[in-house]
Amino acid sequence: MRSIWNGAISFGLVSIPIKLVNATESHSISFRQIHTEDGGRIRYRKVCELEDREVGSAEIGKGYEDADGTIIPITDEDLSHLPLPTAKTIEIVAFVPADRIDPLQMDTAYYLQAGGAPAAKPYTLLREALKRSHKVAIAKYALRGRERLGMLRVVGEAIAMHGLLWPDEVRAPEGVVPDTSVTVRDKELDLADALMDTLGEVDLEDLHDEYREAVEEVVAAKAAGETPPEAPSAPPGGKVLDLMAALEKSVRAAKRSRGGEPGKAASATETEEEAGEETESGAEVRHLSQRRSARTAPKGTGGKKSTSTATAKKTTAAPRKSTSKTARSSQPAKKAAATKSTAATKSTAKKAAAKKTAAKGTTAKGTTAKGTAKKSAAKKTTTARKRTA
Repeated sequence: MRSIWNGAISFGLVSIPIKLVNATESHSISFRQIHTEDGGRIRYRKVCELEDREVGSAEIGKGYEDADGTIIPITDEDLSHLPLPTAKTIEIVAFVPADRIDPLQMDTAYYLQAGGAPAAKPYTLLREALKRSHKVAIAKYALRGRERLGMLRVVGEAIAMHGLLWPDEVRAPEGVVPDTSVTVRDKELDLADALMDTLGEVDLEDLHDEYREAVEEVVAAKAAGETPPEAPSAPPGGKVLDLMAALEKSVRAAKRSRGGEPGKAASATETEEEAGEETESGAEVRHLSQRRSARTAPKGTGGKKSTSTATAKKTTAAPRKSTSKTARSSQPAKKAAATKSTAATKSTAKKAAAKKTAAKGTTAKGTTAKGTAKKSAAKKTTTARKRTA
């Protein structure tokens, strides 16, 4: 790559010879101005307005136009004697975190190429210091007749420099923000999030200049004497009347363009449909919960129906549900019913045993009473016999 500037990086007392190389290139298609009647080139000639004649590059110099229109000549010798330490030096003035740099300030990017073998060691030292500190270097340098601000950072194994605008060159966003007060609802934010999630991320390497490619196709068709391809019609634009509807439509269009790839969030219409489906399935769940509460309700005192009969009826009614949720819910219900049936059987057995014990006690008491009565009658008869004698 051809260098556009030669100098050195001033890193404290360390000087690193470098060459400045453009880090970017333009692929835009340029056109020439022609005369539409015959296709002749339109050219500009540099003419001295005082002599009214064309002049060459060797006769052209620099001049500063004053407020009153006076031209003050400035020669290259005048500029070469400027007391400017950054004329041939990139002077590092500070190291700051990268997030301290406002992207609005970033300008043209360059690569800093080490200038020969002696520069290899200090170049590598600065690169590794930037890596380990996770910081960028702020520097000042002079290029194309003016002093500039720059930011040095590591790109791969190279040091790159971004030209920065001076802080007073960045305009404040006055008059850009809407004057009217606007309230954004949560549903609108949810739809915006859904659209963002549907669009997802993209690899910047996959993006390309479609306009330039279309222009190249037109030029190739014209050069081959063919009819240029027709451009696809642009989608009709209009005033957005319903922001929610526009967001929902954008989400659906983004899903279709992504091959039906679902986003993390759904549109309001789809959310309502899903909510309706959940409500229907929720009715099934609520119905099952009511049946469970009926099972756990206290039994009546009539005792005409046994626990096993009630459990059988409930178990028979469970398979009528066709949903998977009901089927899954019926398994723990059966276990609960079986547990309750066992408990009820044990309770019934205990009650029967208690009744038998009570009956035996009553029988024993009756037998004892009869024996006592017989003894009393025998005693009375014996006493009567003695009196008679």
